Parts: sequence; C-alpha cells; structure tokens
Amino acid sequence: AQIDRMDQGIGRILAALEKAGQIDNTMIVFLSDNGACAEDIPENVGIDELVDKLMIARAQTRGGEPVHFGNDTARMPGPENTYQSYGTAWANLSNTPFRLYKHWIHEGGISTPLIVHWPQGIAERGGIRHAPGYLPDIMATILDVTGSSYPQEYEGRAIAPLEGQSLAPVFRADGPARGPMFWEHEGNAAVRIGKWKLVRRYPGPWELYDMETDRTELHDLAARHPERVADMARQYDAWAERCGVIPRDKIVALMHRQGVTRAFWEKD
Repeated sequence: AQIDRMDQGIGRILAALEKAGQIDNTMIVFLSDNGACAEDIPENVGIDELVDKLMIARAQTRGGEPVHFGNDTARMPGPENTYQSYGTAWANLSNTPFRLYKHWIHEGGISTPLIVHWPQGIAERGGIRHAPGYLPDIMATILDVTGSSYPQEYEGRAIAPLEGQSLAPVFRADGPARGPMFWEHEGNAAVRIGKWKLVRRYPGPWELYDMETDRTELHDLAARHPERVADMARQYDAWAERCGVIPRDKIVALMHRQGVTRAFWEKD
C-alpha cells in the first residue's frame, strides 16, 4: 500500500514536470531505503507497546478496522490493516549477498542503489557507476549543480559544516577520488576511506575489510593491518566529536538510570 501510494505520488510529480517542459532540466534522485529489516514483531506483542509506548503504529485503520500485528506467516503483509514483520530469514534473503541488516553498518545495513535522471546534465544515458557515496552527498550535489552555498548558520545559530561531497563528477566518469565517509547508528559505526572499510557491531571490536575484493565482508583484515585500523579509528573519533555523536554507552546508561525499557527488538 505504501509503495503504491508513493508510485502514484511520484508519477504525478513527473507528469507535472513533463507538462511544464522541465523534465529534462530537473535532476531527479531516487534511492531505496537502507537495509532489509530483521526486526521480528512477535505475534503476541502487546498493542500497548507498539501503539502507546513506542508510538510506531496505530491500533486501527483510518476506517476504524483493527490492525493485525506480528510476524504472522498466514497473513499477507501490505494492506492498511496489517503491521507485519518478516523476520531474520527473509531479511537475509533480501540483503543477499551482504552481511547483517538495517540498524547495522555492514553492507547489508547501508548498501542501496542510487538512480539519477537528468538528461540536460548527464550526457551518458543508462550509465552505471561503482563509485561509493552516502546521503550527505545528496545535499552537496544539489548545492553544486545549482550553484548554491551551504549556510553557516540557521536562525542565528552556527551549524556544522557540510560533510558530504558532490556526486556531479561521478555523472561524468566513474571513480574520482573522494574523502572519507562516516556512519553511526545505535553504537554501530563505520568509516570508508578508498577501498578500505572499518566497521564495528556495537559493542564489539573494529573489523577491517577490502571493499574491492571482499564487499561481502567475510575476511576481517584488522589483525593484519593494525596501523591502518588505528588511523581510521582516530579519524572516526574526530568525526564523531565534531558532529556531536553521543556514545552509545552513555545513552544505554541513561536509559538504565531512567528505568526506560528498551524496545523488544533491541539486543545488547
């Protein structure tokens, strides 16, 4: 239902651009959500936990029909009256061949295709690029192609400098040099510099992978390259400091002190 509504909405936007004669001069960027979801909603999960406590779902549809929750294999997910999960097995299939899922920073949690349509700005039609990028690059790209500048403050308050890098050079050729990319989510973290990716699954140690030869992250090279691990970890720490990343240990400790129960899908 959500995908159908999204398709209809995007279709109306594209139709309006066509009618205005601006479709070829409009940069359209499309990417899917990151990582298949391995969160398993138990069939006996309390409605109060999902609706009242976590506030991530509604107990009834807009028409007053009850919503069915849980990982129920006998019920087809998708309609408005369902709030379903499909568990680890299907999430693993969805992410094949990459490791792990949404929440984690291994490739199964962050890798997604990006499609850019802009006939007047991209000469090659149907070209494929393998250069890596991440979401902050979208803002940098829009600023670049529109000749705009990133603001230094908002409502009188200074804001952090833009972290992304324009993807416009990738529109012309694959693989131009780029700066480091950083991620953090719920303590899971990574830094990508060139072909090297340093990644950790909270609260575990750093792992190191060569993305050119081992994109499935099966062969941890951290023990063979301790100096590289230390250098990339220092760069990650510097990024986390300047971007205000709150250490996961601090968040978990605060939750314990406040008596906050972690969501049913969360694991230490």
